[in-house]
Amino acid sequence: MTNTCIDRRMLLKGIGGITIGLPFLEEMLVSTAHAAEKAIVPARAFNVFFGLGIPAPLQKEGFAGVLEPLKPLSNKLLIMRGVDHVRADEKGINAHYDGATAAFTAEPPDGEAKAGGASIDQMVRRAHHPNGLPPGMVPTLVAGTFFRRSRVGRYVHSFTPDGTVAATMQEKPRDVFERVFGSLAMPNESIDARRDRLKRSVLDTVAEEYKFYTGANSPLGRASKARIVEHLERIREFEQRAYAMKSKSDGGPTLPAESKLLHGGAADPGGMGIDITVDELTSEWRLMADLYAMAIQMDRVRFGSLTFLAAGERIRLKGDYEYDGRKIFAFDDAAQHKASGDKGCSHEWWHQFNEKKKNEQLRAHAHLKMREVVYFLSRLDDKDSIDANGKTILDNSLITISTESGDGRHNDVKRELSGVFHAITAAGGRFKTGQIMDVNAEGLDVYNTMLTAMDVNDRLGPQKRKMTAVDSIRA
Repeated sequence: MTNTCIDRRMLLKGIGGITIGLPFLEEMLVSTAHAAEKAIVPARAFNVFFGLGIPAPLQKEGFAGVLEPLKPLSNKLLIMRGVDHVRADEKGINAHYDGATAAFTAEPPDGEAKAGGASIDQMVRRAHHPNGLPPGMVPTLVAGTFFRRSRVGRYVHSFTPDGTVAATMQEKPRDVFERVFGSLAMPNESIDARRDRLKRSVLDTVAEEYKFYTGANSPLGRASKARIVEHLERIREFEQRAYAMKSKSDGGPTLPAESKLLHGGAADPGGMGIDITVDELTSEWRLMADLYAMAIQMDRVRFGSLTFLAAGERIRLKGDYEYDGRKIFAFDDAAQHKASGDKGCSHEWWHQFNEKKKNEQLRAHAHLKMREVVYFLSRLDDKDSIDANGKTILDNSLITISTESGDGRHNDVKRELSGVFHAITAAGGRFKTGQIMDVNAEGLDVYNTMLTAMDVNDRLGPQKRKMTAVDSIRA
C-alpha cells in the first residue's frame, strides 16, 4: 500500500503558460490494494473523421476488403453498417457538405460555417462537466490533416449546441503542441524575445518542478520517478518532431521549421487539388496523431475531434502504398485518371464507383484511410495509455469514427447519405465491441442511444421527435 496520495490532476506548470500533465502514477490511487474499487476513469469522447467515405457494398466485405487495417483492433471496435443520415440532406447541396456535417451531429448544416446542433463529444462534455473542466485542461481539441476547405463542416467535427465550432482547428503539428502545452510567449513580449524563447524546450520552464518530483524529497516512489523521466523525454521527443528541431554544435536546437505540407488557401487552390506523396501525407498526419494521443494520455484533453482528410478531399496522391509487409497499390491519381486539376484527384474515384467493377484505386485509398485511423487508435491502446482501472484509454473512451458518405455518387441522395460507415469503441464496457453489426437505423437514433449509455440526459435533434432506441449496440 502506498503511503502518499497525489491528485490525479496534478500538473507541472512553468512560465509562459506552459502546462504539462503527469502520466498515471500509482500514487494517484488511494490504495493500490483497492485499485479496482477506487479507480476513477474520466469521461472522454472524441470524433475521428476520414474523408470521402466507404461505399456500402465494400463495407459488406468486412476485414477481407478495405476494412482490413481495422482487424487488429476488431475486438475493441463495434463497426456499424446501415447508419442513415438522409434526414440531413439539404436540397441543392451534395453529401460532401451534408454528410460531413451530419457526422457526429446527425443534423443538416446551418449555413456554411455552422452545424445544425451539437456533436457527440460536446454533448458528453456538457453532461459530465456542466461547470467546466478541471483547471489546466484544454476544453476541446480540434485538429487534423486536410486540404479541401470551402466549408467549415468539411474539416471541423466538434460543434457546440448552437452549431458553432467548439474550438479553433489546429492544422499544424506545432500548433497542436502549443495548444496542448501553452505558448512560450509572454505578455507584451517582442517578436525577438519570443524567438529567443523558442530556441529552448518548453520543458526548461518546468525544470524546478521536474527536479522536485524526481529528487530526494519527492512524494513519489522509484517506479513513478522513472515514469516521469520517461514521460518528459517523450514530450521533448514530440516537441523536437513538431518543431523539426535538430541538435547543433552549440547545444541548442534550431528555430522551428514550418510544416512541410500546404495549409490555408494554398492547400486548396481554387478547389483544383494539390499534388502530394504518400510519405508527405502520412508523415505529418502521424505526428499530428501522436501529439493528439499524448495530450489525451496526459489528461490534458478529454473531448474533441481529429480529421484525416476533409470531406470531398481533392488531392492527387502519388507513391507506393504498403501494408503489413506487402505492396497494396502504386498511387498516381492524375496519371491513372489521365486528367489534371480537380478531375485528376482521388475524389473522382468515388464518383466513378461501380459495384460491378474492381474499383482498385478507390479500394486502395479507402484502405490507406483505415490504416491511418488505426495508427491513431493504436496510440491509445499501448503501454503509455493505461488508465487507473488497468484498461487502456481506447477501452475506456467513447471514440466515434465516421465519414461523410455511404457511396460517393451524387445522383441518389438515399444511397449517398445512407449506409454511412461508423465504428465506436467500448466506452468502458457500454457498447458491444468485437463485431460488425447491421444496425439499419437513423443516425440520430444511434447517436442518442450512445448518449443515453454515456449518462447524457439531453438529446440531439428535434425535441418533439420520438426517439427509437438502438439497444442492439449496448452491452
